[in-house]
Amino acid sequence: MTKELLTPDYIFESSWEVCNKVGGIYTVLSSRAKTLQEAFPDRIIFIGPDLWKDNESLYFREDKNLMSQWRRQAAKQGLQVRVGRWTVPGEPIAILVDFCPYFVQKNQIYTWLWEQYRVDSLHAYGDYDEASMFSYAAGRVVESLYTFNIQSSTFTVDTRVVYHANEWMCGLGALYVNAKVPQVATVFTTHATSIGRSIAGNQKPLYDYLFAYRGDQMADELNMQSKHSIEKQTAHHVDCFTTVSDITARECMELLDKPVDVVLPNGFDDDFVPKGVAYSRKRKQARSKMLQVANALLGEQLKDEETVIVSTSGRYEFRNKGIDVFIEAMNRLLRDRDLQKTVLAFIVVPGWVGEPRQDLQERLASSRTAEGPLEVPMITHWLHNMGHDNVLNMLKFYDMHNRHDDRVKVVFLPCYLNGHDGILNLTYYDVVLGNDLCIYPSYYEPWGYTPLESIAFHVPCITTDLAGFGLWVNNKLGHEGQLADGVRVIHRTDYNYSEVADFIKDTVADYSALTTKEIEACRKKAFELSKHALWSQFIQYYYQAYDVALRKAASRCACSVAV
Repeated sequence: MTKELLTPDYIFESSWEVCNKVGGIYTVLSSRAKTLQEAFPDRIIFIGPDLWKDNESLYFREDKNLMSQWRRQAAKQGLQVRVGRWTVPGEPIAILVDFCPYFVQKNQIYTWLWEQYRVDSLHAYGDYDEASMFSYAAGRVVESLYTFNIQSSTFTVDTRVVYHANEWMCGLGALYVNAKVPQVATVFTTHATSIGRSIAGNQKPLYDYLFAYRGDQMADELNMQSKHSIEKQTAHHVDCFTTVSDITARECMELLDKPVDVVLPNGFDDDFVPKGVAYSRKRKQARSKMLQVANALLGEQLKDEETVIVSTSGRYEFRNKGIDVFIEAMNRLLRDRDLQKTVLAFIVVPGWVGEPRQDLQERLASSRTAEGPLEVPMITHWLHNMGHDNVLNMLKFYDMHNRHDDRVKVVFLPCYLNGHDGILNLTYYDVVLGNDLCIYPSYYEPWGYTPLESIAFHVPCITTDLAGFGLWVNNKLGHEGQLADGVRVIHRTDYNYSEVADFIKDTVADYSALTTKEIEACRKKAFELSKHALWSQFIQYYYQAYDVALRKAASRCACSVAV
């Protein structure tokens, strides 16, 4: 007989990316928000950093009528917060907290953290202090809200409350809540272990030697002691420790010495995807603009029906995200005799962008046909570090300068696509749906939101089985994903870089030879597969995590009463 899951009455969830669009975690939380808001109307409350202060934010709309009594109480406690709505589907309540006042208490906070949980903050550098002060402030918000609602009789001793912290950046707050408000059940999700990402990013083989790595030792070697320490101690002390895929669960076991309690795969909300005529119109517009920009940059006249548009995207982690092997594959594709059409390959990765190219803007504004390529015809925006950029340097190394006779043209879009970049002026999702094929040959990818987004927009993709999403696809299909399935899953190891590049090259060449009917079937398969990864399917795993945390918290509080 299946036991009935304990469900929370209220959920507080914190992340550095609440109302702060930085990377994939923003997509995880913002796309899941609607599903949780429908299940827990205004009882799912997100907590993020107040980075905007008095300035207007695209992602947050303040409402001074929300929680007005608590806000007055919080102000007396020194908490500087703004309450409103996160402007994403579902529009859940969001609390933005100013964490800057706590920097003056930093040493005392870190001392408490060491004395209570043996977290080593002595080796902190970079974003550690900023993240920790936000995390501490978020923990205090939860403590204040819980205490206020108990005092006002909104909560009773039987009210079930969960605090969900995301990534090492919110670990301190989870430990604070664990210690100060033991009635609140704590959940911690590591979307990627800090030390695993560092091992991979430092060109070390992660997977063949995973069984032999000691997390603490590698943290010392790679100067990651403080981030690793807060992540490890949070994993060990919260009520429910989670991660996003089976591949990262193995990583957690080996590097954090803690098995996860529940795996929480990342889902998607297809409200983002246009339907019917709107989809066809937006896809046509996106392709037209992408070709227009490429033609202006290259001095070409590439035509829609004769061009296969592909792209890769994500965080600028040159090896981890497989940007290097993507360029390698495009270089090999230049000489592939099976290629039936011209390939226009975009690298959509935010770099240290300076400004939009004025010469390119002038060409785009002109009605005249461009004659000849612009200088450096591989990039749409100037960078601050042109001579040290990995993408540009690899293109130069392979002498890939988008010559007229080249059947493969590579264009680097080094900026966030918010619709106002000055050149393409399309959002990221518009660019995705303009593609024929998206390519994400990741070496280190705990889940892999980009390929899931791709197939949700009816665009077939290539990924690897070192991505949690790629493994999920193989498990779902019962075999290694092929192009005809809508997702080509390439087997990747620590050492088969060259083989992966060849697989990508061959898959793009195969796609270029497909008939219209075969392309439509491939796109349909991709979209159908994405339906199995909607939040309506994956939210069940969150309910399991809440149940684990609530039962452990109940047991802890019962023991405290008994004592």
